[in-house]
Amino acid sequence: MKVVNLKQAILQAWKERWSDYQWAINIKKNLGTKGATWDYLNLAEALMEQALIGPSPNPLILSYLKYAINSQMVSYSSVLTAISKFDDFSRDLCVKSLLEIMDMFSNHLSCHGKAEECIGLCRALLNVVMWLLLGCAWYCDRLRELGISVSTEASLKACQERLHSLVSSIKNRALIHIARLEDQGSWSNVEQAIVKLTEGISSVTNQTLKSKLEESVSLVKGIPHMLTAQSPPPAQPSFPSVHAFIMLEGTMNLTGETQPLVEQLMMIKRMQRIPTPLFVLEIWKACFTGLIESPEGTEELKWTAFMFLKIPQVLLKLKSPQSDRGQDFMDDVNVAFEYLLKLTPLLDKADQRCNCDCLNMLLQECNKLGLLSESHATNLSSKRYEGREYAPRLKTTENANIQPNPGLILRAEPTVTNILKTVDADHSKSPEGLLGVLAHMLSGKSLDLLLAAAAATGKLKSFARKFIKLNEFPKHISGEGSKSASIRALLFDISFLMLCHVVQTYGSEVILSEPSPSGETPFFETWLLTCMPEEGKILNPDHPCFRPESGKVESLVALLNNSSEMKLVQMKWHEICLSTPAAILEVLNAWENGALTVDAVQRITDNIKGKVCSMAICAVAWLVAHVRMLGRDEREKPQTMIRQLVLPLYGENTLQFYNERVVIMSSILEHMCADVFQQTGLLLRSPLEGQEPIPYRNLLPAKEPIHEALCRQFQAVLRKGWVDSRALHLFESLLHIGGVFWFTNNLVKELLKETRKEWANRVVELLYSIFCLDTQQITLTLLGTILPNLLTDPAHWHSLADPPGKALAKLSVWCALSSFSTHHKGQASARQRKRQREDIEDYSSLFPLDDTQPSKLMRLLSSNEDEPVTLSSPGDRSMSSSLSASQLHTVNMRDPLNRVLANLFLLISSILGSKMAGPHTQFVHRFMEECVECLEQGHRGSILQFLPFTMVSELVKLPAMAKPKVVLAITDLTLPLGRRVAAKAISAL
Repeated sequence: MKVVNLKQAILQAWKERWSDYQWAINIKKNLGTKGATWDYLNLAEALMEQALIGPSPNPLILSYLKYAINSQMVSYSSVLTAISKFDDFSRDLCVKSLLEIMDMFSNHLSCHGKAEECIGLCRALLNVVMWLLLGCAWYCDRLRELGISVSTEASLKACQERLHSLVSSIKNRALIHIARLEDQGSWSNVEQAIVKLTEGISSVTNQTLKSKLEESVSLVKGIPHMLTAQSPPPAQPSFPSVHAFIMLEGTMNLTGETQPLVEQLMMIKRMQRIPTPLFVLEIWKACFTGLIESPEGTEELKWTAFMFLKIPQVLLKLKSPQSDRGQDFMDDVNVAFEYLLKLTPLLDKADQRCNCDCLNMLLQECNKLGLLSESHATNLSSKRYEGREYAPRLKTTENANIQPNPGLILRAEPTVTNILKTVDADHSKSPEGLLGVLAHMLSGKSLDLLLAAAAATGKLKSFARKFIKLNEFPKHISGEGSKSASIRALLFDISFLMLCHVVQTYGSEVILSEPSPSGETPFFETWLLTCMPEEGKILNPDHPCFRPESGKVESLVALLNNSSEMKLVQMKWHEICLSTPAAILEVLNAWENGALTVDAVQRITDNIKGKVCSMAICAVAWLVAHVRMLGRDEREKPQTMIRQLVLPLYGENTLQFYNERVVIMSSILEHMCADVFQQTGLLLRSPLEGQEPIPYRNLLPAKEPIHEALCRQFQAVLRKGWVDSRALHLFESLLHIGGVFWFTNNLVKELLKETRKEWANRVVELLYSIFCLDTQQITLTLLGTILPNLLTDPAHWHSLADPPGKALAKLSVWCALSSFSTHHKGQASARQRKRQREDIEDYSSLFPLDDTQPSKLMRLLSSNEDEPVTLSSPGDRSMSSSLSASQLHTVNMRDPLNRVLANLFLLISSILGSKMAGPHTQFVHRFMEECVECLEQGHRGSILQFLPFTMVSELVKLPAMAKPKVVLAITDLTLPLGRRVAAKAISAL
């Protein structure tokens, strides 16, 4: 009835010519409705319907509508919706008056009502944009049909101006974006209107008007992509975090898979918005630096393999996600090399170190993989040739003998594949051929070359698996002569030595990370787990694994003591290796009790190492475990035995390939004993001329507290501006010794000391890459313990002021994003997996596991009057703004990282809502700004899904956050609740 009465009241007012305020008084008196109920009665639509009956609008009824708008009897959304329903564009005067009504409020559109009303405004804006597009299209058609007409052009211009003023406002575009997600059908109508208008634009002859129309259309088209537009990257010449991350991977993680490395690099690139050419340049700079400063020997080969085999593959994967712009990526790689050519001293130093033109070889590799075009590669190569003219070279006599490592590594890669095939073949009939292949691998630095090439190309695990299989082969004995016995002994020995060498060079996880294909555990895996000393692994010398059956031990002792040399026929080498430690214990006891002389012991040790080097390794492995348990005074005799076993035996009667095997044996034993001999300050053997010490060992200064060592090393790195491989190894040792909390806490203190902005930013980049030593655990400590401590203790608030506060916020967000992305792809690197896990804290107490009940803290934070705080059933749950998107997506809260993030956002939310401001609130603002800046915007699975929706209304009170794009970025627009919260926040801006 009220709707009927409303129409009658309008007609009566018109008949009696009431003035606008008289009309308003009477209508309120007679219909007696308040506020938003005028929208419910469709007052705006009713007035418009009556006003636009004739060819020209009724000025009196229009004055009523204008009065209703000015006195806020009708909402903007109801007026816009009513306008968009008018479809007769031939009535120019009516259209003109509608545009004038829009002008009354279109420059200050807002809504301070409930979320539903705000969503209504979004829909109305979408409808009116579509109406204006259709209007422009209609006038364009009219121009085409009737030719140039001043009035039509004026109407077209009027529509275009209103369209442009509406969509040029970011706030309006954001509201339309929400409406688009709310109702995809309406948006497809808008797209059809755009197509229609685009066809019609060609008939517009006025060039100014035409370009303005095109500009307006492109603004509307850009609405779905408004969150992907990135701000320009900051201008800075170098990126220490990329450099340090590459140094870390090259030094410590050659065996790691390529994909996680690519994703981590992409994450750094995105977070810092690094342009591709500079990004690729930084990767190459780090590679050259790492190669130049790597210690000679195995480490240098590992770096060479990393640089020439692994990094080109990484770049290839960086190119593939952008396959549509593959040519652009090739151009970027070319630009990066152009920059690199300017760093002549760096290139010269690398060339001198490797004795070849490194850059030229890289160019060839990149060209092969399609990362550089032929013409670019040739051009760059010729430029480098000119640059090398004056480079310092090695003397020609030295030069002739040195084969360049890069060339060797590139040749080793196909050899790896061939060897894998050879070892796979069936050798049970004639194992001699296999022996020849293995012997060739042992000569010179072949083994290290092949292992480095295999590690860089991801084939090391299958390589190790093949050697384990080979090591099992000699178990099977059937009536054999002396020749086949010696072949069997050699196969066992060489495969055992190679496996020990792989473990010491690349870590035991290469072998242990995948279970053996057959059901039973192979001998070498068992021995590795229980008997082989490694850094950070303490063995028990009295463990049952060192105590086999006494009969076997006695016969072995007799054999070692009596015969002039070891016999080979019918020997079960696996059993001999397991019995050796117990035999050594017997010999040691006899010597210590005076039953054996030094010469007798020497003869026994000569027998142990004289034929099969594996026995010496098993003996020393046990002696090292034994010596660790002894006091300083008791160590002399066992250490003498170790020395006797380490030195090679020069005799006639040794087994084939003895010299090659002994070189590897000595290196393995030196690595095993290094720690034990360092404890007493003794040398394993007299320092030979030119013999290199074991790289990256004993880096911690003696008698210096670890806290001082950490601070000193970090200050050195900060002054230098980049992290070198030695520093990374030292940081890793300190992380092991001090533990995650100690390490992270002290480095955060170093950051908070920096009061200069550019230095604080440099610290962030360096710390981020140092934290990559164990991102997961360090992030849990940083976000779960250190930040909450700083934010909740007023005594620490002063340290959170800018610039260090802003820097810490940036570091925290970077760590959170990296951890979250790698964690949810399940990609902890092998390096991080091997560290002993520390129980940081039981996070269950911080966050309720029952997801249907919002936690008590969340309920306290829910300050919205619109929604009831206590939820009657899980059904209403999807609309309670006290929740976060993660709870509506039912993210697993038993996961420590998810729980830490959820808890941190609750803490941030309570700080934002509290009455006290200070540096801690400023830190929270910075943290949220960084979140928005670093995110792939509009990305559902980001860390912002843990942000309680109530926080959005608090955040828009901050000047830096009161931007429509920011609101869209921090709310999850895939959820209806997310869209309502965003609409409400943006409408009120």
